[in-house]
Amino acid sequence: MTHLQVSGPVRTALVGFGVAGSVFHAPLLAHNADYRLDVIVTGDAQRVATAQQRYPQARVLPDWPALLKAIDGGEIGIDLIVLATPPAQHAEQAVQASQRAIHLVVDKPFAPDVQAAEMMIAAAQQANTLLTVFHNRRWDGDFLTLQRLVHKEAFGTVRSFESRFEWWRPQGFGNWRDSVTLAQGGGLLLDLGSHLIDQAIQLFGPVAHATAELARHSGPQSDSDEDCFVSLLHHNGVRSRLWMNGQAALNAPRFHLLGSKGAFTHWGLDNQEPQLAAGMSPGDSQYGVTPAENVARAGTVGATTTVPIERGHYPAFYQLLANALIHGGPPPVDAREALGVLQLIEQLHRQHRVRIASRANIFLTEGMNDV
Repeated sequence: MTHLQVSGPVRTALVGFGVAGSVFHAPLLAHNADYRLDVIVTGDAQRVATAQQRYPQARVLPDWPALLKAIDGGEIGIDLIVLATPPAQHAEQAVQASQRAIHLVVDKPFAPDVQAAEMMIAAAQQANTLLTVFHNRRWDGDFLTLQRLVHKEAFGTVRSFESRFEWWRPQGFGNWRDSVTLAQGGGLLLDLGSHLIDQAIQLFGPVAHATAELARHSGPQSDSDEDCFVSLLHHNGVRSRLWMNGQAALNAPRFHLLGSKGAFTHWGLDNQEPQLAAGMSPGDSQYGVTPAENVARAGTVGATTTVPIERGHYPAFYQLLANALIHGGPPPVDAREALGVLQLIEQLHRQHRVRIASRANIFLTEGMNDV
């Protein structure tokens, strides 16, 4: 589908200046000359001060209504809005942006549920605007490395793929993720699972069958999952096993792939996020570079070789987006692909609820039999 094109630089409003907004989106936008970061929306006093110090050219507004008022009143012209807000807010904000013929980047999780995501996509299509989702983990250095090798069939026929995002955070994440409910878009399956499922599908294609095991350990303040295992059987026969866990005292390999001719193992997460959080510019010569000692291993028992990790490249997302907005190219991430991931996650949540209800019925029946 074609969409309204923009004459660069792309006038951009970043909504939300927490981790997503300040660590990922703002540095990547500021680094790319095809964008002009005109507005940052945040009501937190400390974040306001940080935004003003780092991006003095940007106007800082306190909330979403203030942004819409400035747009509707003609005070500012905006081509692109980046939603780095909690997922429960995405649908309303995205629809309102589309109604004003403004293009959109939506941080993941795309939406709290499929219905909301479908509404967002429909509104953008009706407005003939571009809507894309920030699946930036497609440009992790270790993923790019593995993707290249899989495409070269370096491991023969791939049989199984393991992928993990694990942390040791027994006190929680210290942000909205700790208390938000599933209905509001909470849980690691929706949050990190969006990345891991997307990566698995990018590697091995559509999913024929999926199951999940979900758990929570840290109390009843939310019903959101914080310890997740997902098993995907792809149509091509590959089995992907994915773990998301915020309660992992020791980590297992980030990637572990087994094929008919060899295997691939890599430990540790991509380092672009901590680099950006530390203030490193995406233009720095060391940006996205994995330390030489943090190589992957490939081969067979007794015959392994080291595999250097390719340079991570989150800036590619906004490079591709600029090409789409200014020149009419394809989006960096098709929103319908993100919708497909969300549909799969929603299916897994339904399966989990049915399983819990079934167990409750069994316990109730057994208790009645004991009377």
